[in-house]
Amino acid sequence: MTVAERSADRFRASRFLHGYAKGKATWDPAYAAVATLLKASDRPLLDIGCGVGLLAAFLRESRCRQSILGIEPDAAKVRLARDQVAGFYPSLEFQVGDARELPGFSGDVVMLDVLHYLDAACQRVVLDEIAARICPGGRALIRTTFRDGTWRYYATLLEEVFVRVSGWIRGGRCHFPTQEEVLAAFRGPEWSFSVTPMWGRTPFNSHLVVVQRLSPETPQ
Repeated sequence: MTVAERSADRFRASRFLHGYAKGKATWDPAYAAVATLLKASDRPLLDIGCGVGLLAAFLRESRCRQSILGIEPDAAKVRLARDQVAGFYPSLEFQVGDARELPGFSGDVVMLDVLHYLDAACQRVVLDEIAARICPGGRALIRTTFRDGTWRYYATLLEEVFVRVSGWIRGGRCHFPTQEEVLAAFRGPEWSFSVTPMWGRTPFNSHLVVVQRLSPETPQ
């Protein structure tokens, strides 16, 4: 079995959820990219917007062994993460929580496809709070859609309409940031960053922003 299949296997209790998890883990390039970036890390990981715990399962099946704390505002998804994922792997914890009220933490941070569900003011606060939780040598891995006027941006807007109508994601109007707005929280000599397209075979305008807090031992 592939990593994606083993990760999705945690959700066999629900035919719909198993199909969703298998498709997501197979076709979403961010999962493999995050696993590659974090595979050698022994720093704790904060997964903001962890959903049903699929990324945590994917990381464990990719032999990432750091402790993982997932936070998710949807209590039903947290219950699924605890029931279907946490019991199968060591050092996983899932909590009901919000990106706007992050727990005390120091290590690496991952936040996939969450930022645009916050308004502009909240985005600035959350990005500052993420920066404060990255330890020396640690990374933040943030996937979001940039407001850049491309056809992929407009395709993403249409996709968000479907997601909200389906009820999988609850909330109000989306606010997609510019690249400059995302990186504003990570300016200064202690930071390095990269931005990589992360849309895979989809039409969506996804990018993975990787920022690292440099330490004296961190290669530049």
